[in-house]
Amino acid sequence: MAGLLVLLLLPVSACGVLRPKCPLNLIRDGNKPWCYYRPGDHLIGGIISETPIQFQLTIFSEPPYTRLHGKGVTVPWRVLSFLLAIQEINGHSQVRPNLTLGYNTHDDYYDARMALEALVDLASTGPSNVPNYHCGRQQNNLLAVFEGGEPEISGQIANVLNLYKIPQPAMSVKGQTGCREKERLETLPQDIIQGALSLDSYNIYNSVQAVAHALKTAYSSRSVASALRAGGRSVLPVVQPWQLHSFMRNFQFHNTSINGVYLDENGNPAADLDLMNWVLFSNTSFGAVKCGGVERQVSSGIKFTIDTDAIVWPETVPHSRCTESCPLGYTKMTQEGKPHCCYMCIRCAEGTISTQEDADHCDRCPENEHPNKAQDRCVPKMVTFLSYKEPLGTVLAFFALFLSLSTALVLGLFIRHLETPLVKANNRDLSYLLLVSLLLSFGSSFLFIGRPRKVTCLLRQTAFSIVFSLAVSSLLAKTITVVVAFMATKPGSRMRRWLGKSLANAIILSCSTLQAGLCTVWLGLSPPFPDADMRSVPRHITLQCNEGSTALFYGALGYMGFLAAVCFTVAFLARKLPGAFNEAKLITFSMLVFCSVWVSFVPAYLSTKGKYTVAVQVFSILASGAGLLGCTFLPKCYILLLRPDLNTKEHLMVKVKGGT
Repeated sequence: MAGLLVLLLLPVSACGVLRPKCPLNLIRDGNKPWCYYRPGDHLIGGIISETPIQFQLTIFSEPPYTRLHGKGVTVPWRVLSFLLAIQEINGHSQVRPNLTLGYNTHDDYYDARMALEALVDLASTGPSNVPNYHCGRQQNNLLAVFEGGEPEISGQIANVLNLYKIPQPAMSVKGQTGCREKERLETLPQDIIQGALSLDSYNIYNSVQAVAHALKTAYSSRSVASALRAGGRSVLPVVQPWQLHSFMRNFQFHNTSINGVYLDENGNPAADLDLMNWVLFSNTSFGAVKCGGVERQVSSGIKFTIDTDAIVWPETVPHSRCTESCPLGYTKMTQEGKPHCCYMCIRCAEGTISTQEDADHCDRCPENEHPNKAQDRCVPKMVTFLSYKEPLGTVLAFFALFLSLSTALVLGLFIRHLETPLVKANNRDLSYLLLVSLLLSFGSSFLFIGRPRKVTCLLRQTAFSIVFSLAVSSLLAKTITVVVAFMATKPGSRMRRWLGKSLANAIILSCSTLQAGLCTVWLGLSPPFPDADMRSVPRHITLQCNEGSTALFYGALGYMGFLAAVCFTVAFLARKLPGAFNEAKLITFSMLVFCSVWVSFVPAYLSTKGKYTVAVQVFSILASGAGLLGCTFLPKCYILLLRPDLNTKEHLMVKVKGGT
């Protein structure tokens, strides 16, 4: 039905309306190629590729025939848009009153021979194809030739038209439609209107309108009109094709849709263009989707825009011509001095991934995930902490338990021999207090092993600080007590009033109270709490106790170090005092070990990450406590267990008298 309607819309004039008066002509068969002709003051020629055909082989024993082996059945949408534009120009008298445009259009069947034959027909003045020979019509008013064939055909047409200096405006061709000369556009069916207003039809329409407006400008030119005046009256100027070139360069007009249309310096349409993406749908239908455009104007350059998100790619995205697509886990990097599509593929940086080919950038994983080895997806991080189940946690827990039991055994040994001279001479109560504080310090290390909890985070640092301060205070009290005892033996010494338990208790109470007060402030202002460190160790989430206030943490540690330094100094000065059981030497060695451990702790603590930071502190607690226990009590245990003959009052008195 649509094909019948189009045939009704076509003009009835066809090739061969004028009877040939010249003998020269090609012999045609019954299947003649179509052409449409209408006379006018100026002719607009058209050579359009519309119908695909197959030609029979040429037989050189016969005259040349235009034999058509097969001819496709198509609707001439392209030529209809061409005719529609001319009909509108004539209907509105856009060029000059009483001046009409004619047309002579041919289908070249996508074949160079047919295109050249049509071109010869356009250049001839009669119905026979004899260029430069007047036969039939006395003049040829061919003004311009539109063509929309293949590039090879266009080049051949241009070579011939250059000889006649006939303009050859560009005409984009795809599926078109139109209407007959005397019918209004709004009376046509909707599908035909859509065809007539399609993108390529719009370009054809504008191209014809451009020639008409250029012709109008040429007639209105004062220079042309003045050159053609004769005898005091104006003669109707006849614009020649070669005169039209200057008016079609850098030319602007508005079409019936009030859209601006521009012609460049070559006379080609330079209007804004839409970039369309032809999409094939699942039901085998297809449609055009706008994905960009080109804006070209006389006063400015070319602006090209493209919306990559609007492009509907097939299942397989086409590759760049100069490089392979970047695989997952890689990103594109533009190479200097090369086109944008010629990029390099570089590995994503550590900690980032790319989940698609030709990724413009790599993305970071969420904090609780990390990239896999291929860096093409994120996987959950492993949760870690100093656990009893792992070897490191097991070893530390074993030594903590062993030292706790050893301290308990030493304490039991001292209680068993509490009435012996050795235990009495070394301030029995302070020895008990020191052993209990060491036992508690070894027990506090268990608060650092295992999954961090709110209670363990609150207790472990404060308990460790207070208990170790109590142990160091006990050693300091023992050392000062020894010094005061020997100073009080001198005649008239005032130090005798400091003898007894009051001095030792005052030292222990004052030193421990200061540390307890500092820890109380710490818990009140910024208490420790369970936390998860997701950044320190790659691919791991470390469960740990956040110390809250780092300043108060190092303050408590620094105060304990200050007590240790004072104790070491006093013990070192009292190491040469006489006495068989003088502990000053033993305390000096024990504090030397203690200070060495905690001085090494600071850089080791700052340089480790994750669960190993906790392991460093647990090791320091055990090592320093073991140093105090071994250096202070191991020689006494040796005498109590293996040399009971030295644990006598006589031996003590002999050493004192001997001054050693």
